[in-house]
Parts: sequence; structure tokens; C-alpha cells
Amino acid sequence: MSGEKFDFRQFSVRQERCAMKVGTDGVLLGSWACCNADYEPLRVLDVGTGTGLIALFLAQRFPNAQVIAIDIDPDAVAQARDNFLSSPFANRLTAIGQSLQDMKTDKAFDAIVCNPPFFTDSLLCPDSKRTMARHTKTLTFAELARCSSRLLTDRGTLSVIIPSERKSDMEAEAIFSGFSTSRTCFVKTKETKPAKRVMLEFSKCQNHTENENLVLGDEKYVSLTRHFYL
Repeated sequence: MSGEKFDFRQFSVRQERCAMKVGTDGVLLGSWACCNADYEPLRVLDVGTGTGLIALFLAQRFPNAQVIAIDIDPDAVAQARDNFLSSPFANRLTAIGQSLQDMKTDKAFDAIVCNPPFFTDSLLCPDSKRTMARHTKTLTFAELARCSSRLLTDRGTLSVIIPSERKSDMEAEAIFSGFSTSRTCFVKTKETKPAKRVMLEFSKCQNHTENENLVLGDEKYVSLTRHFYL
């Protein structure tokens, strides 16, 4: 995906000020997170919001939810804020320049979603903002799990999308912070190829895992994203 603006069914997303652009990972996580929940989350935190894409998806899906979106890049916060203000959900969306590590709240969240930085040993990108968005030097899996455990309600969930080869790393940190894996979805570009991405949902109170596979463009993918694409 490229271009300065993307039009979805109920909102548009501009991205010219963001290092990380609108992409399939965000679309998938915004469509998939909490989709099997037995209750509607009323307070949602989107960590590393970038353009605000995932927060907008969740605001559309959960019409009673207040969605807080945080990012440490001031340009991303400004971009997300503008995208929120031009959406039909403006009164339920808030963009804040804030790190997860420093996040404090008087009221716990029902759901936390994050398309986290995942590179560890690869070369740093010359673009400092892309480095910040893509490398775990700004937010490690351990910090994500630990802070999420602190900020979530007892029945709250943490949902992420990461490269499939990092699955065991994320799960280990989540378990150490008191979570169990409640849902797993492997994402493939083709049925015959190994999964490139995996979506994971963690819970403090659920100790069984629902496993599924999704192929980009297949019937399940179309069903999952049909309420967003034009």
C-alpha cells in the first residue's frame, strides 16, 4: 500500500507525516482484535498508533468504545489526531504523545492493541523515525507485556501482530507477565507458503487457545475486512 490518503468505508487515513504507512498488518489487527470477545470493550488503548488506522478500525467496530491512541513520534500523533477529527468517531478517539512505559490511567483498559516494533539484531534504518517504529529499542516485547498487564482489567486482552518467527519470544514474555495465549491466527500470503505473520491475543483469565489460519485474499480475509474496504 502506498499513497498519501486511503479511503475506507467510513473514514479516510492520511499518512504523509508518518514513518510507517498504512499496511496489511494494521488492517488485519484492527479487524481481528477482540472479534471473539463475549463483551464489548469500552476502553481501548492503541499502542504506537502511527496514522491512527487501528484505532479507527476499533472505533468503527465498537460504537460505544473510547479509544486512546498513543505514540512517541510527535508527527504521528499530529497525523492521527487529524485523521480522528475528520472521522465520524471523533468524539470517541484521542491521540496522545506518550510512551507505553510511562502510561498511567485511573481506569483500566478492556483491550490493548499493538503492531509493535519487532526488529532486534537487524541494521538500523537511516530514517530515525522508521527505526523508532520498527526496532525494539523503543518498546521491547517484555515492556509491552509487562505494561499491558498493569494497564488492563482482569478480563482484558492484549492483541498483537508480529512476524511468525517471533511468536515464541512474544509468548514467553506474555506468560512471564501473567498472560495466557487465548487466540492465535497465522497469516499466509499463499496457502502453500509458510506464515509470514501471526496475530496473538493474550488474556489473564483464559487458559485455552483458539488456533486459525488466514490467507490474504481468501474467503476468511474478505469476511474479516468486508466492513472496511470500499
